[in-house]
Amino acid sequence: MSREFKFSVEVRYYETDAQGVVHHANFFKYFEVARVHHLRFLGHEYADLERDGVILVVNKIACAYRMPARFGDTLEISVRTIKARGARIDHEYLVHRDGLLIAEGSSTLACVDREGNIQRIPDYLLLDKE
Repeated sequence: MSREFKFSVEVRYYETDAQGVVHHANFFKYFEVARVHHLRFLGHEYADLERDGVILVVNKIACAYRMPARFGDTLEISVRTIKARGARIDHEYLVHRDGLLIAEGSSTLACVDREGNIQRIPDYLLLDKE
């Protein structure tokens, strides 16, 4: 699995709150979109994983907010896979606006089957050299 992936997203009006800034919960959505795009870049689709009984669920997620983002801002989201082995995948995220770090986060995904039982992640999702 490639360790890092970047993409850009433009902040939409409905993602902002009454103060005109991106609501904090939307950063977790950006993180999820980053993971989906990263997986697609590697040639895999979440729908195919789930069809095959490989379900990736969020076990833990966090975000530290440094600066606000507003409607119309273009954000560069980077996702980096830190660890992928056993039944877990750890990611870190950096969100930049105009080159400034505005948020950073982390998540741990667990791999489960359709019944919610822990299972090993498929070999093609493992990091190189691990």
